[in-house]
Order: sequence, then C-alpha cells, then structure tokens
Amino acid sequence: MDARAGTRPEPDRVLRELTAYTLHTPIQSELAYETARLALADSLACACEALSYPDCTALLGPVVPGTVVPYGVKVPATPHTLDPVQAAFSITAAIRWLDYNDTWLAKEWGHPSDNFGAVLAVADYVSRLRRHRGEAALRVRDVLTMAIKAYEIQGVLALENSLNRFGFDHVQFVKVASAAVAAALLGGGEDEVLSAVSNAWIDGPALRTYRHYPNTGPRKSWAAADATSRAVRLALLALRGEPGYPTALSAPRWGFEDVVLRGEQIVLDRPLGSYVMEHVLFKIAFPAEFHGQTAVEAALRLHPLVRDRLGEIERIVIETQEPAVRIIDKPGPFTNPADRDHSLQYMSAVALVYGELRYEHYTEPVASDPRLPQVIARMTVVENPSFSRDYLDPDKRSIANAVQVFFTDGTSTERVLVEFPLGHPRRRQEGLPLLREKLERALLVAYPVRQAERLFHLLVESPDLLDLAVDHLMDALHRG
Repeated sequence: MDARAGTRPEPDRVLRELTAYTLHTPIQSELAYETARLALADSLACACEALSYPDCTALLGPVVPGTVVPYGVKVPATPHTLDPVQAAFSITAAIRWLDYNDTWLAKEWGHPSDNFGAVLAVADYVSRLRRHRGEAALRVRDVLTMAIKAYEIQGVLALENSLNRFGFDHVQFVKVASAAVAAALLGGGEDEVLSAVSNAWIDGPALRTYRHYPNTGPRKSWAAADATSRAVRLALLALRGEPGYPTALSAPRWGFEDVVLRGEQIVLDRPLGSYVMEHVLFKIAFPAEFHGQTAVEAALRLHPLVRDRLGEIERIVIETQEPAVRIIDKPGPFTNPADRDHSLQYMSAVALVYGELRYEHYTEPVASDPRLPQVIARMTVVENPSFSRDYLDPDKRSIANAVQVFFTDGTSTERVLVEFPLGHPRRRQEGLPLLREKLERALLVAYPVRQAERLFHLLVESPDLLDLAVDHLMDALHRG
C-alpha cells in the first residue's frame, strides 16, 4: 500500500493568498468603488452596442431553446433568462464582443471587465434564490466589491506571469479570478473557494491560436465568455462538495507551473488590494486592441495633413512598444473583422484615411477600400526601446506610439507621439465626459428612449445605486 495514501499537502501559497484575499480582505478605497461603478457602466455600454451585431447575438441565450430556469439570471438588454453558467457566458460575450471594454496591460494583458459576466450572473442568481427564501438580496455594492477583487486577482497575476510567451491565452486569469469570486458569492468558505480556484488552474489555459494569423477568428470575442462560464460551473461544483487540489500549481511534472510555464513559478508581484481597479484602462475612443490606441490617436491628428496626399506618401513610420510588435504588427492579408481590429497597421491606416475609427470600419465596404492596403504597404513598424521600458514601469505604465508620414517630395509631417491613451488613469478626467457619452449612446441602441434615460441616470448619477438590490438592477436592465 502506498505510504502516502490519505495524505494531502498544504495548499500552494498562491492558492492560499487568492482564497484569503477573496474571502477576508475588506475594500476600503473609495476611488476603487468610484472606478468600479464606471467599469460596470462601461461594460454594460459595450454589451449594448454589441447586440447590434447578429454574429454576437447568435451566441447568446440558452443552450437548449425554450429552457425554463427557476431563479434564472436576466441577461441585460436581452429577453433571455438563463442559468448562471450560461448567463455568465452570454453577459461576458456581449461585453467583450467589440473589443471595446476596459483593459489591463503588463507582462500578460487582458480585459478585467470580462469578469462582470460571472459576477453579475451569480449575484443575480443568489439574490433571486435568497428572496425566494425570505432572505435579503445582494446589493450592487456587493457586485462592485467582487468586481474589484476579480480585477485585482486577474491584474496582479498578469503583472509578472506571462502566458502569451508560452503560446497560451490570458483568459486563464479571467477563469481563476471569476472562479474565486463566484464561489464566494455563492456562500462558499475557504474550502470551496480554494476548490474552485485550484480546479480553474487545473483546467489549463486555451491556446492563443484564434488571436493570430492565419487563424484569427471570432473565438477571440467569446474566449473570455467561455472562461467565466467555466468558472461559474467550477464554483457551483465546489459548493456541492467537489474537493480542491492543493498543489495544482506546484506539483512536480503534473502541476500548472511545470506543464504550462515549463518550470517557472506563478508569483503575486504585490499585495492584493484594489490597485488594478484604480489603475484600469478604459477604451473610450476606439474599439481597437489597446496597444494600438495611441497610434490611432496620433494618426487622427495627422489625418488633416495626409488625407489629400495619400498618393504622395513615400513611407509611414510607426514607433511602438515590444508587445505591440509581437501581437498586432500585422500588415495583412485580413480575412475578417477579428483580423483587422488586431492590426496596428489597419487601425492606423483607417485613422489616416477616414479621420475616425469605429467598428464598422472593420467590415465591408470599408474593408475593401483599395486605399487602405496602399497606405499599409508604406508602413514600417519599429520597436522604440524607451516605449517598452515605460510600458512595464509600474509608476508610468504608458502605452506609447509615435507616427510620422514622409512624402515623395522630401517633406514630412511632424512626429506625433502619444504616450497615454484617453482611458489611462493619467487622463481620467479628460476621458470621463466621453465615457458618459459612450454609455448614453449605447443605451439608446439597446433600449427605448425613456428606459435608456432612466438607466443612464441610475448607472451614472443616482446616489442610490450601490444600495439597490442586484435582482432589481438586472430587472431594470432586462428587455423581457
């Protein structure tokens, strides 16, 4: 008989820290709550705009049409009432579809608001179940607290742990974060949260294949939805008694660190608090991959100088950071919108030619505009080492790009450098009016005028939002 039978090692330190933080760390930062409220409103704006696109709406709803779910989750801006697993998928897919939701950049990158699918789905489900039992529903403040914690888990993991370097996708960190907060919202204690989190690590990460040529495709817009729905399922299993796996990370040969990271350790680079929510990057101006946002800003400034001289362009130099070179330096060919919105060259060319960038520019007829490949053919993308250093500097976290256009007659435009995009914390006040406009516009896409006006007031202006019952918020957002 194996002498080790019946023994279980102490859980990995990272698992213990994630569990303890999720269950026991109070959030005391008012800035974090203020930003979380903006993040919730912005995420709902992204979801509302995405519902205009049939490719997105085709993914939403029950797995089996006609399914009736007691205490089901109301999916915002849709008529769907779903179980919490499928609701997490639907909410996150809508939030993520247009690549317009908030962003976090470090050695790994990602979109912390992806976690709202799990947080809203589980909080609504738990609230309806509690109300049925005669208990108090969760409040929106509880949603924001768990959103802050999900952002923190995903974002701090991303600081020093690179999955993309090994070919794996960042949504693994979404799955871990959502599993932790979902288990806590369901009423789990340390055993249940650790179970959900350890199982999320054991699942392993998805390949990045769907984000890169020649396989770029729409899965990149629902990959995070897959992660949040899986996280909710793992949390529900944990609440039914499914055990955790204490050395899911560190087990020799079979653990995440040996199998996925080739022996590198998962580290938490800073104490877990509310840092990520306070410093998250909002996508305010353009639905485009975040490493290229400042390039688009720079190109827009050059548009008036270039639009009438497109045939005279000799070359265009785009200076950028190392991550942008690695993931969005894509001159084409392009086969679909998912290709185009992750191309530094395509998004910059649209800005130079059209003087704007909207999701429609990734689709026909703009995608067939012969001027775009002509402009792209004259582009050179180069890494600026100082941009790469400042990108990783914790006191700066810039996402710089510089663009300069040279003409055949020997003249050139100025070199336009933009270090911080509109959604960066250093430009937060400048961006807030645009964030409000984004929400107002998106609500009018998804709701009748009066309902859109009421929702805008509730989400942005009402002093009562944080005390509102979660199921009442979800009822107000529903289109049933």
